[in-house]
Amino acid sequence: MRIVPIIVGPTAVGKSELAFELAQRLGSEIVSADARQIYKFMDIGTAKPPKEWLQIVPHHMIDIVTPDVDFNAWHYACMARKVIDDIFARNKLPIVVGGSGLYIKALVEGFFELPVQPTPELRNRLRATPTELLYEELKKVDPITANRLAPRDKHRIARALEVYYATGKPISYWQSLPHRRASFTPLYIGLIRERRSLYERINIRVDKMFEQGLVEEVKHLLSLGYSRDLNALQTIGYKEVIDYLEGKLTLDEAKRLIKKHTRMLARRQIQWFKKLPNIEWYTLPDAEVIDKLYKKITHHITFTEVVR
Repeated sequence: MRIVPIIVGPTAVGKSELAFELAQRLGSEIVSADARQIYKFMDIGTAKPPKEWLQIVPHHMIDIVTPDVDFNAWHYACMARKVIDDIFARNKLPIVVGGSGLYIKALVEGFFELPVQPTPELRNRLRATPTELLYEELKKVDPITANRLAPRDKHRIARALEVYYATGKPISYWQSLPHRRASFTPLYIGLIRERRSLYERINIRVDKMFEQGLVEEVKHLLSLGYSRDLNALQTIGYKEVIDYLEGKLTLDEAKRLIKKHTRMLARRQIQWFKKLPNIEWYTLPDAEVIDKLYKKITHHITFTEVVR
């Protein structure tokens, strides 16, 4: 069984930087597990790796679709598994890195494929319906999923209703079916920082995004005809800037909300990743972390080869 290191952790903790250094040491290629870096034209607000990094270490699953494409965890799992197989076929080690827990779960454990896809008419109706009404609707048709979701999580609530009305069965049914697991063994590596340090990095990152031209990036997306109602543009950073451009927020209010929402995201990510099996956590900053991870990964690869 092949080993694939999977580096996870909250946003702004330093996953991309560490993975880039580690990949150079191992001669590896990086497979992104970020649900927003998949989108073209969304560079600054998703904190994509610098272009010079991409020239040094191959990065996959970045800039693969436009913001109007309906892309989900099943699509990601199918594509990323093919990428990983291709990397192994070239005798390279893939390193998965990202903060999208559902994408990583789908990659490793498998994800359901719907026999019938939701229609645009259904999707538009749900998008136009207030979140409170959608949640009440979900409680009636799929109470299991409703109890699991936050009442204000419109995207996931609407997705659950899409599945129900498209297939006649709740999403909890499809999720309960056995899925095809990946053909590799995940080696989960978690990165964490002291809370104050992490929040400071989040604040610095948000300020830097505005300095780099986040407002102009959002203006460009809207000028290309992409609607603010798209799932891609519900991303933290983009939705607040759109509210600013529409006069609903001041620039300072937009920045403050982005920082607040990013901190909330970081907390959710930490809680999600704590549930991963056999994950080993590393607290940053740590000058020796690259050496530690290099030894850990090479040890597991060597052990697996010996056993096989």
